[in-house]
Amino acid sequence: MENRTEVTEFILLGVTNAPALQTPLFILFTLIYFINMTGNLGMLVLILWDSRLHTPMYIFLGNLSLVDIFYSSAVTPTVVAGLLVGNQAISYNACAAQMFLFVVFATAENFLLAAMAYDRYAAVCKPLHYTTTMTPTTCACLTMACYAGGFLNSSIHTGDTFRLYFCKSNVVHHFFCDVPAVMVLSCSDRHISEMVLLYGASFVICSALLVILISYIFIFITIFKMRSAAGYQKAMSTCVSHFTAVSIFYGTLIFMYLQPSSSHSMDTDKIVSVFYTMVIPMLNPVVYSLRNKEVKSAFKKVVEKAKYTLGF
Repeated sequence: MENRTEVTEFILLGVTNAPALQTPLFILFTLIYFINMTGNLGMLVLILWDSRLHTPMYIFLGNLSLVDIFYSSAVTPTVVAGLLVGNQAISYNACAAQMFLFVVFATAENFLLAAMAYDRYAAVCKPLHYTTTMTPTTCACLTMACYAGGFLNSSIHTGDTFRLYFCKSNVVHHFFCDVPAVMVLSCSDRHISEMVLLYGASFVICSALLVILISYIFIFITIFKMRSAAGYQKAMSTCVSHFTAVSIFYGTLIFMYLQPSSSHSMDTDKIVSVFYTMVIPMLNPVVYSLRNKEVKSAFKKVVEKAKYTLGF
């Protein structure tokens, strides 16, 4: 690969070339990244600190926060730096590393959302068997499978992209080394690579969506059969946050990856990519904390303890 590849670095064009927008976007993205880190780290601390949150649902939620931290951090610092210095050079190996890490954790989030849907199915549809179904061993195996799936998927797509011959332009019309944006620069025949990306992304997204869809079909059937208003409300409240996160995440992924390369518009892709690389990781802790009584209660306990410690 090294003997065939003449390109030694790539130039990231960034989010925009308009000088008037660079400072406002720098402030905005820095603020988003700060909220993202604060929210997701805060969620992790709450889950680790409060023993009442040491349940399968919150174990998955803690891993979701961890994944959001990593896959946002693989991209956002590069974007912020690019807004400061303009077009940014990134080495061939650094580009491959960024792509690999981003795909690992984005794929892991995809599978984690499916695992969380199965957990909600077990809690709502099989409540009497929940503790025997979602054991610590089961949770650990599902979580490890999510990360393993991420590493496998990323290895396939990153390896397939960087086996191509780059001999022409090295200008990436994107703000990070995403697979479609880098692949389009190759002067090799990339038809097979595009098919690998399309079918691989389709399998990863659709398999997780199938698990989520089947889980929610059974969940809604069970909920509509409930005669107790309190039981109906409790079941709905446990699912609304997850359903909201699923809708936002998969809506952007499907738009971004499940279309032929000829249909891609780099300017549109940039806008969508900003949403799923920065905004979604920031929204997840907000969505779950606003709709979840246990998280609110744990947060209040932390605040009260901090006030007592500081003497307020």
